[in-house]
Order: sequence, then C-alpha cells, then structure tokens
Amino acid sequence: MKPEPAYQVLQQRLRDEIAAGAYPDGVRLPTESELVAEHGLSRQTVRRAFQDLVADGVVYRVPGRGTYANRGYFRQLGSIEDLMSLSEDTTMEVLQGLSRRVDVAAASRLRLEHDVVYTVVFRRVHDEIPFVVTTVHLPEHMARRVFDSPELADGAVGTNTVIGVLEPHLDQPIAEAAQSITVAPADDLVAGAVGCAPGHPMLRVDRLYSDTTGTPVELSVSHFLPEQYTYRVTLRRSS
Repeated sequence: MKPEPAYQVLQQRLRDEIAAGAYPDGVRLPTESELVAEHGLSRQTVRRAFQDLVADGVVYRVPGRGTYANRGYFRQLGSIEDLMSLSEDTTMEVLQGLSRRVDVAAASRLRLEHDVVYTVVFRRVHDEIPFVVTTVHLPEHMARRVFDSPELADGAVGTNTVIGVLEPHLDQPIAEAAQSITVAPADDLVAGAVGCAPGHPMLRVDRLYSDTTGTPVELSVSHFLPEQYTYRVTLRRSS
C-alpha cells in the first residue's frame, strides 16, 4: 500500500488537533518554521498542508500575524437549494418582525413603482454563536402572502429561511439569486446582534432573488462576522 504523502499526514494531524480544541479562538497555530523544526519536514511540505487547510476553510491566515483555526460557520454555496438549506444547521432569530416601511434604495432594487417595502431583520446562530445579521425586503404584494407567518414575527426563533417561508406562496418558483459581495462597517444594530464593536469590518452579501419570469421577489442584505464565517462558491466551466 502506497504511503500517504507527508503533507496529507500533517494536514490530517492539524485537522484532528483543531477538532479536539487544541487551538481555541485567538490562539495561533504553529508557524511554518515551527512545524518544519518539530516534524523534520520541508517548508514546501508544510506550506502545502496549510494551503489545503485554508482552501477547505479549516484555518484562515492574518497577514503579519499567523494562521488561526476557523471555528466559525463554514458553508459552500452553489445553488438556490444550498441557500435554502441554511436552515438545516443554523437558527434564525427575528430581531424586527415583518413590517411596512419606506426604503427608496430597496424599492429601487426590487424595481417597484413606489417606495414602500416590507422588511424583516434577523440574525443566524450556529452552535450558540451569532455570525450574521440579515435584513430582508419584500415587495408589498409578496409580503402580504406571508405577513401573518409566525416565523417572521418579532422574537420568533426557528430553523427556516425567508425564501423557504415565501416560496410556497409564490405563483412562480425562485430561479435566480443575483449576488454582490463587499465590505461594510457594522452599525449599532449589527454590532449588538453579533457581539462586535460598532464600525467593525463585516462581509456584506446582497442577494436579489427573482422568479422564473425574472420578477424580483426578495432583496436580502447580510452582514457576516468574518471571524465566525467562511464563504465559498464553486465555479464550474460551462459545457
């Protein structure tokens, strides 16, 4: 039987140590030089092990500081179904129940002829750790179909998604989510909900969901805490 490459052996050892809690939040993993000296490996072997761990979302690197265990929430997304399956292992806690408001920017992105939208604000929790605050805007004619849903009321806690609540009431299924990713500072609401300081850099992910006719049905704006979240998208070549 062919022996495992040295980088895979080291990689698995580090995975096991991370899973066992050897590197809690804020504790740096050994440097490449330290691992080279400890295990008698080449620097290239150690670097390959680290590269694979970073690629798999197991660790993350901070330039000038080192490599740390990623003990937050990791998700690989590639489809609408992947987004809907967030409910499988996270909890949605509604901070502000579905209500009517005037929001010019949201209404414009939803291609509405007026400025009224219906908005719900919630956070998601994984293993009792909050990692994201999301604001969802719905057109009025969509919101009225789910306005009395207990899942979207003030203080509701459950394992669901807004698109999961909304889609059974749609005439056409959701077919597309146009997404943009930027960095934005945490405002007071976001900071209080995820336990960071106001102004802390957040990963902002905007998604505009449309049905099979191309009509926008939902706009979500999420602020993810980078220390607690790893985002990955798989891109495939078209045939």
